[in-house]
Amino acid sequence: MLLTTAGGTSFAVTLANELATQRFMTDIAAALEPGDLVTLAGDLGAGKTTFARALIRYLAGDETIEVPSPTFTLMQTYELPRFALVHADLYRLSGAAELAELGFDDLPEGAVVLMEWPDRAAGLLPPDRLDITFTLAPALGPEGRNARFTGYGTFAPRAERIALIRSFLDESGLGEAQRRRLQGDASTRIFERLTLNSETTVLMNAPRRPDGPPVRDGKPYSAIAHLAEDILPYVVLSAGLREQRLSAPEILHADLDHGLIVMEDLGDERIVGGDPPVPIEARYATAVDLLASLHGRDLPKSLPVAPDLDYRLPRYDGDAFLIEAELLLDWYLVSAGAPPAPAVRETFVALWREALAQAIEAPPTWVLRDYHSPNLLWLADRDDIARIGVLDFQDALIGPAAYDVASLLQDARVDVPETMEVALLSQYVRARHRNDKEFDTASFTRLYATLAAQRATKILGIFARLDRRDGKPQYLRHMPRLWNYLQRSLAHPALAPLMAWYAANVPAPDGL
Repeated sequence: MLLTTAGGTSFAVTLANELATQRFMTDIAAALEPGDLVTLAGDLGAGKTTFARALIRYLAGDETIEVPSPTFTLMQTYELPRFALVHADLYRLSGAAELAELGFDDLPEGAVVLMEWPDRAAGLLPPDRLDITFTLAPALGPEGRNARFTGYGTFAPRAERIALIRSFLDESGLGEAQRRRLQGDASTRIFERLTLNSETTVLMNAPRRPDGPPVRDGKPYSAIAHLAEDILPYVVLSAGLREQRLSAPEILHADLDHGLIVMEDLGDERIVGGDPPVPIEARYATAVDLLASLHGRDLPKSLPVAPDLDYRLPRYDGDAFLIEAELLLDWYLVSAGAPPAPAVRETFVALWREALAQAIEAPPTWVLRDYHSPNLLWLADRDDIARIGVLDFQDALIGPAAYDVASLLQDARVDVPETMEVALLSQYVRARHRNDKEFDTASFTRLYATLAAQRATKILGIFARLDRRDGKPQYLRHMPRLWNYLQRSLAHPALAPLMAWYAANVPAPDGL
């Protein structure tokens, strides 16, 4: 139930039994992100510590770990799989002035803080937080509680989404399912595995993408690069890929307006193995065969949404290619302390515009756009190319076939040896030529090198942006790999002018 409160978004929940309490706890756990503050308020015996203990054990994935009350220690720190968590109890403090003595200025970076008795810190709580208040409910029995959770600041829309997801799961018949957050990547989408009666599905939580500031001709980056704004393209492309007998997840339930999907669980087995992960060549070979098969088909440019309503895939046009490449200028070079002068930028754009002319004119097909190891699964119980599970395609476009081949064979997350890349590229070319005797190998190879270089250029910019703007330095470790891929692609004779420009203007990343 939505309540009104000054400055926040508030919801009331009745915790009539253990199952309701467990559901509420998993709802909160699913919403937590590194750096969050969650306050727990209520009278003595209202259940604050009991809730905190259950939440910590759930996040740890271990119901047996010791979670003592921090009433006397004041703070307990836990290193959990997703983040560090600090459980604080301010009951013994006489006022906010004593907070500094607890070491709140020295918390682990990105730690989630669970704070009991937040009234002791009145006036010092940050504006972005989630407050949870528990009250006894004698009419519900000795274990009954009422809870009210309120999101303030940037947590207000997240609190609203907690309630929205709970309603969606209940309406989907999955209200009693266990929820486990799946490891994410650079995407803003959140995935959870739902388990009910030994059956698993996956929840996608993908709020509508807000428009960023206008960057060119009054349009935001997302519009120029043709990035999906909502989940409709994902739902439509999933059906389209399945119609082609490929292994995209089946959509079981969807709320298009609010960006929520329950879909088929394709498992966890990847096309890479080991730690650190390396390509499993036989699986990459099957992924190449999938692309060769798909690219040899006559694919529709529009897909049905409803009777008399189609979704038309956007075209991967020159503006999209160029705005992506320019991320190198705006983020990578700026981060490297070498912002480009206007004349340098003009030359860069002109060289890329000329190099990409072939891509604009190439025979069009579906470009899934993120066809690489984080988004591909291995389904051993299926046959032939259906053994590749395809997870990410909401930004799909109509464009050149070589783009997805380059995305796979110059995988930004793992090292693909050059010998393997050449062998698998040859495998793709042979497969295309078997089915189309007019397939031009030389032209495709040139286009492959061009798009591999464009993609490496783009991702160097994206990873610099993730570090500089979004506070995610972990992506910097991939920079040397991308740089090596870039040099490998720019070595194609057709790209000699671009090679010279990069040599003169782009410093290598740290570590090389």
